[in-house]
Amino acid sequence: MNRALLIVDVQNDFTEGGALGTQGGAAAAAAITEHLRTHAYDLVAASRDWHDGENDNGGHFASGEPDFVDTWPAHCVAGTEGAEYHPALDVLAIDVHIKKGQGKPAYSAFEGTTDDGETLDEVLEEQGIEALDVVGIATDYCVKASALDAALAGLKVRVIDGLTSAVSPESRATALDELRDAGVEVVATA
Repeated sequence: MNRALLIVDVQNDFTEGGALGTQGGAAAAAAITEHLRTHAYDLVAASRDWHDGENDNGGHFASGEPDFVDTWPAHCVAGTEGAEYHPALDVLAIDVHIKKGQGKPAYSAFEGTTDDGETLDEVLEEQGIEALDVVGIATDYCVKASALDAALAGLKVRVIDGLTSAVSPESRATALDELRDAGVEVVATA
């Protein structure tokens, strides 16, 4: 069975000190790099939020106070340091780069495209991928959305929780329960 790794949004703005930093984001980046050194995959894909800087991205950026549910402070603006991968992540190990949220809200990596306009679903199908490990930031938002979309696409999906970082322990637990209920395998380590 061909297996891929999907690294979701391991970006500076989602790690400590970033616009929407998560506790443990930098550690997750380093742990993912170590995982890549010790586990072989048929394909490694990574997604990044890549938001427009000149507009509210379809209401994704709050015009006033963000509600942290549907509206957020400006983050991961294309071409900024905040949108770049965290330096602890080994980007040389990534085969496919997906950008999402370009002018609109997007949580799942399956909503994004490569620079050539291919969707993640198309890339995985072309490579004959049947199983997908999902890691990254944030467990309770973009990791969850990506894993759920992967399951809907018919892939055998596993979230490696020890290689993720969440907004809060409570929302992490809720997200992991939701993933399990959808048939996604959740493991602490691979």
